[in-house]
Amino acid sequence: MKRHRLAIIEQSAIITEGLCALLRNDGEFEVVFTGTDLRSLSERFPIVDPDVVIVNSQVAGTLPQNIRSTYPEMQHTALAALATTVRDDELMRQFDSVINIFDPLPQVVRKLHAAIEQNQTNPYSDSHDLSDRERDVLILVARGMANKEIAERLNISIHTVMSHRKNITHKTGIKSVAGLTVYALLNNLIDQNDMAL
Repeated sequence: MKRHRLAIIEQSAIITEGLCALLRNDGEFEVVFTGTDLRSLSERFPIVDPDVVIVNSQVAGTLPQNIRSTYPEMQHTALAALATTVRDDELMRQFDSVINIFDPLPQVVRKLHAAIEQNQTNPYSDSHDLSDRERDVLILVARGMANKEIAERLNISIHTVMSHRKNITHKTGIKSVAGLTVYALLNNLIDQNDMAL
């Protein structure tokens, strides 16, 4: 079984050591870097070469832009937020997964795998063109379908649907369903007869 390379950016030594101990016992992840800020990881990034980076959401909140814009070398690396306090939903959209401080180990491992899978199947891009799958999701959102219905229709996980929606919002700059519906209409992805009444 492949062991995934993991970096942890956390200001609390207690939390860092706890994560390291939990994940060491799990055996699926090898902690290759720990630090208190993203700059220290950025400086060693080519050497460390992590598959996934866990970042305390408070650290991410201090950046002037999102992580991948600030540190372009991390564009193709899965990012997982470690939520230790109440979090800003807008801030959390830049992550492939969100780990809560109270999550049990099996759930942490599932979320890390989901982050890696999401990053591999739909890597972050600064391109504003929607992928074919993002167009499919947008069309179903515009037709009034919920995330669960979209997941079932496209045979993908709900997490993947939410990631596609996050990418659509990032690329279009539109957050509301009504706004996305108008976008789909204006770009001839749907016509008025396709919309749910």
